[in-house]
Amino acid sequence: MASDEAPKPAADRIRVVGKWVGALEVELGAWTVPMLRAEVARRVGDGVEPERVGLIFGGRVLKDEPPASLREAGLKANAKVLSSLASPDRAKEIAAEAAKAKAEEEHAARLVRLWDAAKAMSQRHTDGSFLEGEDYNLDLEDQSGQKVMFGSVDDMKALKMALMLHQKAKTQMKRKRYKEALDVLIMAEEAFSLCDSKLIEKVDNVPMLQLDIVWCYFVLRDVSCLEVAGTRLEKARVGFERSHGKDSSRFRVLQAGRQADLAIYVRLELLEGVVAYHNGQTEKASGYLTSAQAKYLQLQVPDEAISMLMDMGYEARSAKRALKMTGYDIQSSVDLLCEEREKKIRRQEEDRERQREILEQMRYGKTPMNKAVDLQKLKGLTNIGFEKYLAAEALRINENDADKALDLLTNPEENCILQNKIQAKRSRATRGSSSSRAAAARTARGTNNRQAFVRAPPHAVDGNAPPDAANGNLQEGNHADGNLPEGNDVDGNPPEGNDVDGNPPEGNDVDGNPPEGNGAQLLDSQEAMINEESVNQDVVMTDEVAVNDEETNSHPVPARDVSMESELAHELTGDALDDYDIEVSDEGQAIAEYLSLLESAASS
Repeated sequence: MASDEAPKPAADRIRVVGKWVGALEVELGAWTVPMLRAEVARRVGDGVEPERVGLIFGGRVLKDEPPASLREAGLKANAKVLSSLASPDRAKEIAAEAAKAKAEEEHAARLVRLWDAAKAMSQRHTDGSFLEGEDYNLDLEDQSGQKVMFGSVDDMKALKMALMLHQKAKTQMKRKRYKEALDVLIMAEEAFSLCDSKLIEKVDNVPMLQLDIVWCYFVLRDVSCLEVAGTRLEKARVGFERSHGKDSSRFRVLQAGRQADLAIYVRLELLEGVVAYHNGQTEKASGYLTSAQAKYLQLQVPDEAISMLMDMGYEARSAKRALKMTGYDIQSSVDLLCEEREKKIRRQEEDRERQREILEQMRYGKTPMNKAVDLQKLKGLTNIGFEKYLAAEALRINENDADKALDLLTNPEENCILQNKIQAKRSRATRGSSSSRAAAARTARGTNNRQAFVRAPPHAVDGNAPPDAANGNLQEGNHADGNLPEGNDVDGNPPEGNDVDGNPPEGNDVDGNPPEGNGAQLLDSQEAMINEESVNQDVVMTDEVAVNDEETNSHPVPARDVSMESELAHELTGDALDDYDIEVSDEGQAIAEYLSLLESAASS
């Protein structure tokens, strides 16, 4: 009588020698190295842990990863495996080494992902490439918030990439993850090196990067980097003087006499003193440390001054920052806080306008090169009398070449063919169900509530910010300390109330207060209006996108690391003063420590 059960695969025999000697019946295609290790440990007895068992076959150590069957590991029937037994302490060391190697491998893989994501974003947000579901844009700005063109297209790509990586590293530094931050800072330095050196000399991003690298050396107590640290600090000093002016004179003019950069020079002079001390230059070290201590004392804000601003309704953190940057001048601090609030409201309005543009571009679809329709060229064609969607389609199929689009539109025969084609596809698209339209409207309502315009500007420039140079503002959309905008953060934490660093949610000003007067109501009404417009626009969008969906692009969209790109974009900040807002308590302790060492050396 035939059996319904499938016959079990025949077992293979392998021989084990060494710490345990004997034959084992195994299934080479089903057993894995960990299973064999566990079986040998069981045969040895005495409660031996599998981690202590070492297995060698064919002159190589059998490893647990990547997971593979014994056959895939090279074993065959009658194979001979050598077994060994490590001491308990050695087993722990081996396990620790394996865990460390795995962590380093994962970290290296993450760095590759980070670099690739930054490169893809800088490419896409410079050449006009278009991706569905991406409702933000990366732009370079000067300190006044004006968009600027920075050298060539390649320079802009490299600068955007470097700024994103630098901001990622600064976020890690705030989380006390200095080793990981250092690796990302080195990557940012490589990206900066791709820019024209004459262009980036005008900004202080690169010297700021050098300072951050040496600060990581110091916190990690990496004495081996002492020599290179001195070279980096020299570059930082020269770079700051070039962009800020002698004794920060140019920076003071740009900042209306404020001393926003004071904390930067506390850290710089501390590190210069540390390097000099370890090089045996005690007199030089004393000069640097004494100067750093004097600046540090200037940044100790009296509690009374903070209380006065808090009584006016300002949040403690914002009040303290303003006081530090104005030398405790109450009126100047209030002026600074008001300026920051006005900038934030203005940027919110600009972000809403940019989001409207993104939604409009989504309706027109992608060009064959996966780029968005150029709205400026579209405006030029509509201004001379062409119907908007017809002009948009002409630009789309001609890769935003305005001359070719104009030739098509002014050719009666080709114009008629294009109109018929659009009308035919639109008719087919409008046959969709009303439920799909409702879903599109809901999607638009959800999308419109997200931050739409991401900024990533460089640092302060000299003079009146020439059009080919930018300054230190970074991307709008996050809080001053690098926190995420609306929506969950990278760790999945919801944005209810204040964020993890105590900053107010999106919509309030830099002090955590709603805009004065009817400002908050005005913003709310604008939001409501935008949401209503988005619903109506997306009903149309369903038809318009469908016009282009049936056409296959000649250049398919490359694979995209969405999670890493979102992490990079959402960690950028639009606060022009964020890089200069350093809490110098650690610097103060280090200054006192090294001054004490100098005194001890002098008295001995």
